[in-house]
Amino acid sequence: MKKLWMIAICLSTAGCGTVGRMGHVGRAPDMSEVEPVTTPELEASLVRDRASAAVPPVAASQPLPSASLFRTGAGALFQDQRAAKVGDILTIRIDISDKASVSNTTSRTRDGSESGGASSIFGLEKIVRDIAGVDTSSLIASQSSSSSSGKGSTSRSETISMTMAAIVAAVLPNGNLIIRGRQESRVNFELRELLVSGIVRPQDISRDNSIAHTQIAEARISYGGKGQLTDAQQARWGQQLMDVLSPF
Repeated sequence: MKKLWMIAICLSTAGCGTVGRMGHVGRAPDMSEVEPVTTPELEASLVRDRASAAVPPVAASQPLPSASLFRTGAGALFQDQRAAKVGDILTIRIDISDKASVSNTTSRTRDGSESGGASSIFGLEKIVRDIAGVDTSSLIASQSSSSSSGKGSTSRSETISMTMAAIVAAVLPNGNLIIRGRQESRVNFELRELLVSGIVRPQDISRDNSIAHTQIAEARISYGGKGQLTDAQQARWGQQLMDVLSPF
């Protein structure tokens, strides 16, 4: 009865998933909304900016705009332009080229034998031999043998080479930066999504405000998609259910 309930629950869950997928028939997958960067540091900074903007400016002679490179708001020649504060943007260089090959062979053999008996039991061995025809000197004898062998191999090759932008979400007390980035691209009915998050040191950020993925601590890099092509590569829910429930 318990197994029937489990099968019914699995079927109902799979059915709900099927109904949800039917709503996407004939239209491209939806893109996710841009998540705002909200941290306590950023909120405090916004509060300070609003407070300073509320104070009436002191009347003073303001310099006229000019074509000078050193005017207010112009890019500074001697200032570090690398990401350092919450909300700053830096470039992530992702260049993954991993190859792995693992082969393993296992062989096991085990043999065992046991024997036991009593050559004399107070003279009763003769009675047992005459009546039952059993030789008490070899009452127990057993032999066992088992062997197993296994062989497996795994070969994997992954290559991802791309560049994306990430944003500084928080600054740790030691100065390290928590970054996160999300990039989505939709072509026809297929949506490709790239997610990157982790912790970087400001010292590792190069002069062009970029950093390699190998210099990101606690890196989480996800590259996948959803749409018609992804659905075609997935087994149907009935086949997946049979793979889970089948004991063979």
